[in-house]
Amino acid sequence: MIRAFKFLLRPTKRQEQALAEMLADHRSLYNGALQERRDAYRHTSKTSIRYGDQSAQLKEIRAFDPERQGRWSFSSQQATLRRLDKAFQAFFRRVKAGQAPGYPRFKGVGQFDTVAFPRDGDGCRWDSTPHDRQTRVRLQGVGHVRVHRHRPVQGRVKTVSVKREGTRWYVVLSCDEVPVEPLPPTGTIVGIDLGVTHFLTTSDGKHVANPRFLQAMTDELAEAQRHLATFPKRTRRRTKRHRAAARRVAKLHGRIRRQRADFHHKTARALITGHDVIAHERLNTAGMTKSPAPKADPEQPGGFLPNGAAAKAGLNRSILDAGWAQFLGILANKAESAGRLVVPVDARNTSRTCPECGHVAKENRTTQAKFECVRCGFAANADHVGATNVLNRAGLALCTEA
Repeated sequence: MIRAFKFLLRPTKRQEQALAEMLADHRSLYNGALQERRDAYRHTSKTSIRYGDQSAQLKEIRAFDPERQGRWSFSSQQATLRRLDKAFQAFFRRVKAGQAPGYPRFKGVGQFDTVAFPRDGDGCRWDSTPHDRQTRVRLQGVGHVRVHRHRPVQGRVKTVSVKREGTRWYVVLSCDEVPVEPLPPTGTIVGIDLGVTHFLTTSDGKHVANPRFLQAMTDELAEAQRHLATFPKRTRRRTKRHRAAARRVAKLHGRIRRQRADFHHKTARALITGHDVIAHERLNTAGMTKSPAPKADPEQPGGFLPNGAAAKAGLNRSILDAGWAQFLGILANKAESAGRLVVPVDARNTSRTCPECGHVAKENRTTQAKFECVRCGFAANADHVGATNVLNRAGLALCTEA
């Protein structure tokens, strides 16, 4: 089993400066390789440059610029070039599929925040001071950086990545051969219905409140964003106050993100501990939060009719604040580690189907919270009905597989 472990780094001032320089040089390498590909294709010869061509130039680049490119790990620079190559592969795949191409873009200062080391021991070393009680990771050109290891690392460390989030630095370990730690069986199965009024409702009728972390910090975040908006958006050099305002906004978003992830982990852990099988709706969050298409006004050329975009924006914000996709991913990972089973089922009409008589109708759901079948008169909480239908569909799916 493959798992990732993320730990906070506690670098010294000098190490933090070296980490920032490492990111800047890798970003420069990425942008330079992108520019080379663009120039080659724009040439009359229409030359295509691939990863192998650019990787072969690294030796000359490092020798030409030993103070910058020559300081860092050769393998990490190859990983940066592979990152660009993957971006181009995805671009050509979308072109062939007739989708929006999305040509690879140059990375700005705040858009390149990760450096990957493809193999532990090649330019980096996890737990580089095993004789010391304090865990450290050694990075070429940076040194032995102290790590806040809050839990043990399991399995074999394969790759090491250094990531910047706001003013914090993290190390992310990708490990394989992580052993499964099965929990004792409980003999219970549950269905869950995700929502925005309640974060989730179980088929047992229990509700988990939606914490709404973004909404709780709306006023503070809006004030910080208004202050940031007073500075010019495009400028070559930011002032000290401009940088402080940008850090303030990033810090608030980081706090919201960490609070949401902590809530998701704890909620998923409670479900995994209490049930052997967890069924949930198969949700397309990206499609659900898509903005409605504009409606042209036939009577007024160049004009548009109301399309409900403002009302939809509020719902989209609530869905994204709940973070369903992240929660379901965490739930699946924890279930795999604990030997539990997660069953995704078709989400269509789960809140419109009567669990008693099976009648499906839009009119069954009279309000957001109330369900009342127009055929048999069965009434219950709409979210509870949805969770019950999810459980029933999961039971059919398991019987079919068996």
